[in-house]
Amino acid sequence: MKVFSLLILLMMASVLQSQVVVNENIKHSKNVFPLVTSNVEATVCYDANDYLVVKKATELFVSDIENVTGQRLKLTNECKKGRAVVIVGTIEKNRAIRQLASKGKINIAPLERAWERYLIQMVDRPFPGVSKALVVAGSDRRGAAYGLFSLSEMAGVSPWYWWADVPVKKHKTLYVDAPATLSKTPSVKYRGIFLNDEDWGLKPWAAKTFEKERGNIGPRTYAKICELLLRLKANHLAPAMHPVSTAFYKIPENKLVADTFAIVMGSSHCEPLLLNTASEWNSKTMGPWDYGKNKDKINEVLGSRVEEICAYENVYTLALRGLHDAAMGGGDVSMKEKVKLLESALKDQRDIIARHTDKPIETIPQAFTPYKEVLEIYSNGLELPDDVTIIWPDDNFGYMKRLSGPQEQKRSGRSGVYYHLSYLGVPHSYLWYSTTPPALMYEELRKAYDTTADRIWLANCGDLKGAEMQVSLFLDMAYNIEQFNANNVVTYPAHWLAEMFGEQYYNVFEDITTSHINLAFSRKPEYMGWGYWNNYWGGGEKRTDTEFSFANYNEAERRLSEYRRIGKEAENVFLSLMEEAKPALYQLLYYPVKGAELMNHMTIKGQFYRQYVRQQRAAASQLKAQVKNYHDSLKLITDSYNSLLNGKWKYMMSLKQNYDGTSSYFMVPLMEENYVPMGSPKLAVQAEGEALDKGGLNFHSLPAFSTYSRKEHWIDIYNQGTGEVVWNAQSSADWIILSQEAGKTSLENRIVVSIDWTKVPVGERIRGDIEIVSGDQKECVLVSVFNPVSPIRDEVQGLYVEENGYISIPAVDFHRKFENRDIKMTVLPGLGFEESSLQMGTPMAPLQMYRAGDVPRVEYDFYTFNAGIYDVYTYVLPTFPLHAERDYKLPEHTNSDTKYSVRIDDGSISTPSTSAIEYSQIWYDSVLKNCRVNKSTLYVKKPGKHTLQIRCGDPGIVIQKIVIDMGGLKRSYLGPESTKCN
Repeated sequence: MKVFSLLILLMMASVLQSQVVVNENIKHSKNVFPLVTSNVEATVCYDANDYLVVKKATELFVSDIENVTGQRLKLTNECKKGRAVVIVGTIEKNRAIRQLASKGKINIAPLERAWERYLIQMVDRPFPGVSKALVVAGSDRRGAAYGLFSLSEMAGVSPWYWWADVPVKKHKTLYVDAPATLSKTPSVKYRGIFLNDEDWGLKPWAAKTFEKERGNIGPRTYAKICELLLRLKANHLAPAMHPVSTAFYKIPENKLVADTFAIVMGSSHCEPLLLNTASEWNSKTMGPWDYGKNKDKINEVLGSRVEEICAYENVYTLALRGLHDAAMGGGDVSMKEKVKLLESALKDQRDIIARHTDKPIETIPQAFTPYKEVLEIYSNGLELPDDVTIIWPDDNFGYMKRLSGPQEQKRSGRSGVYYHLSYLGVPHSYLWYSTTPPALMYEELRKAYDTTADRIWLANCGDLKGAEMQVSLFLDMAYNIEQFNANNVVTYPAHWLAEMFGEQYYNVFEDITTSHINLAFSRKPEYMGWGYWNNYWGGGEKRTDTEFSFANYNEAERRLSEYRRIGKEAENVFLSLMEEAKPALYQLLYYPVKGAELMNHMTIKGQFYRQYVRQQRAAASQLKAQVKNYHDSLKLITDSYNSLLNGKWKYMMSLKQNYDGTSSYFMVPLMEENYVPMGSPKLAVQAEGEALDKGGLNFHSLPAFSTYSRKEHWIDIYNQGTGEVVWNAQSSADWIILSQEAGKTSLENRIVVSIDWTKVPVGERIRGDIEIVSGDQKECVLVSVFNPVSPIRDEVQGLYVEENGYISIPAVDFHRKFENRDIKMTVLPGLGFEESSLQMGTPMAPLQMYRAGDVPRVEYDFYTFNAGIYDVYTYVLPTFPLHAERDYKLPEHTNSDTKYSVRIDDGSISTPSTSAIEYSQIWYDSVLKNCRVNKSTLYVKKPGKHTLQIRCGDPGIVIQKIVIDMGGLKRSYLGPESTKCN
């Protein structure tokens, strides 16, 4: 009998949910169940003794099917009447399901004592008088709901049908093809979101639009949130906790709502035992929030909270921080005392839980999050009970600061993650909408999962709206992380949208979303003001120039051009949709992409305007008007967002965030200077790469043209006066090609200069010029060409060749790789300045001796025409060491920072790091650009071919690009494009 049961379990374990199909056409299958047909409308039944969420899910399911087909299924708690019956419930409390199991009609053995699993199966003649039954059996209350909602989703009802107004797909008939199909146990036990920084979106929307009767976030709002979580197969919620919101437990109905949807309540890292200290602790009546001075009162209040909620399902937060995300205790308290105080508080909190519950304390979910200063206390010897789950936080910018080491991985409580998709704080907030790359989420969260972070995943999603895709991805990974890999996660946004709006749009969705996310990777729209948010004493963030360069590498213009392109693509998709689908696409694609486009044009062209004024360009006033138009357009599309569906989302999308009541990056850029052209037309020119500083070179010259790259360059011809400049351009040689040789402009023209390589002389110092004449005004632009006899282009084909004093190398485009059993080189698409990056081994692999001759490495061949001391810049993902128990590997190194090494030929080895101390200036700069740029000064002995090595130290480090500066590298944000000779 035991052998037979084992075989059944193994057979069922191999069956996955993908076998169930919902379709409007009947299939030739013995497992087809008619849900809605021309002559059949199924009855949906549940057991009245089952959990509340089962009844709630069936009610919503009936509503879903009505929205899809127009037909309302009958809902009953009598499961033995009807031609076709959908039976929904838990194996514990649904009598019909247990009867079917006892008759051998279904096998529920794999569901016994399982966590959130479900079985979907069509059963012929389950009971007398019933011809077919579609059984949705849950191992527990959420398992049953997940199974039913999976059918809703396959029928055409998105989990985001309400929160993002995704249109329901319409079908006249619905059939379910349901062979016995068993879901997997979720990868992560508790999976949910933390509603945070709700001051500028969720709270004003709830108070003024959705829940006016409450005037705040209340049970109606939480009901919609809990329903969404259940449909997304999530189970955990940490409610809004800012003082602006009514604390969750101040409204008794809230906890009843959560339990109705079977949502497990928790709290943020600074709310012990689910007490919202920010708004529930009254210092006047309760005394100071100081454990050293007011321990008894604090424990009394915490005890009252646990007594109030212990009948419900919770994850209890063990914590001791100051009020509202502040540190507890001052600098006059020694670290030893802080450790002692926190240990005492955690012990008291566990005693409180034990006192009010009838289960062993080791079996009650408890979470401890070493966030900010608490991590230092934990690292200084805090003894944490073994059964408590450690929730490791990221650095607020998507990079996991620390994960469980070998000893911590043995803990029975295992670990979890607290991950930010939205953030308010230093060095800069990002609250508008989420642009966290799926590739980064997978890279960081997968390594967390692989180090036992499978107990609790909590995403800080801000006020939820604007983070819809990232929330879906986060929860999908938490539910089944094995369905993801570094390649398919990149296309998740496109598949997610195509599922909602139609597969015919997939290619354009992939084009738009990958570009949009890549552009925001290097600089989020919220950071385009460029100042630091934490300028507390200077009137808020200071708006400055960006670091994107107009003069060098066409950097700013390439960025703006790409935003313009995908903005137009998003607009075209929006206009092509049926009217009922437009509100959803506006929220999920059009507004984020168009908003980013307008933000970038507004700020970068504001910078360009200031340059125009210094150059005294007549076009300055026109550019100023454009910048103001971008600002007004941004406000207009935001107003349109808030006006969607007769104002359903009014007050949800705000252009005023942060506590000063403003967000400077949404303001019109500083354009205080003015230039008013006067007098007759006046000719002026600017050559690409030209430094505009006074006191510098007083002649115009283009970057040198190299036969190895054969690039084009540009010259701007502009007017400094009024009227029109009528101009002619003439080159000194027939091998200098101009895109335009004559023209007239009241503002500016741009001509493109290229070289006819079939006519240009051979030599290392070929010179020419371009004379631009307007009346008696003349300007001359010098042209330099590098076309040496040797090496010929074929000899350096495929090498990275020095150009204008630098070499640029995309990390993924190496010439050779050297791997070993533990370290394999992996390309990570969708991540990095170059749109893909190179990961050296998985983070779980052993540390490598980066000095060793046979260390795993990649090699890049390059060719230089010079020699000497050069700076090698490596652009890396700013990741932290995997955990705190790493081997030192070398006696002169600590385990507190990551290591990799850089070498040219057989020269000396440089050992940079990807990590930095949180809140250091290096960390500030690195997280804002998602890149740490390290300088290694190395020696090249002689001109010619050489090899650059990037050598593995810490496995899992991610290299984006490499730039070698031979003295000609110019200022830019992203660095120059590849100089590979093709």
